[in-house]
Amino acid sequence: MAADNKRMKIKYNKPTLTKLEQLFKEIDYTIRYEKGQFKSGYCIIHQRNIVVINKFFDTKGRIESLLDMLNEITFGQEELPESLHEFVNHSEKIETAASASVDIT
Repeated sequence: MAADNKRMKIKYNKPTLTKLEQLFKEIDYTIRYEKGQFKSGYCIIHQRNIVVINKFFDTKGRIESLLDMLNEITFGQEELPESLHEFVNHSEKIETAASASVDIT
């Protein structure tokens, strides 16, 4: 179990943010960092394939927002280059683990 926890951690750094931005570009979504009053810190405009993230978020906030949005957007992994397949699978495991560990009481 401890080995699984190590594999599910994500680094909140610029290279991870860059990979996520590349992934959104590959699925034809434009990322914009803007100021605004977003309840969750981001907004998805599905009709235009645009995601807007609060520009005042730090790297960690941007990564978490992009991971949240990734779960809301439908896309086929076959559209992605091989280099992003492992990243997507890894991020899905992180989201699944995060959802499973939430305790609502």
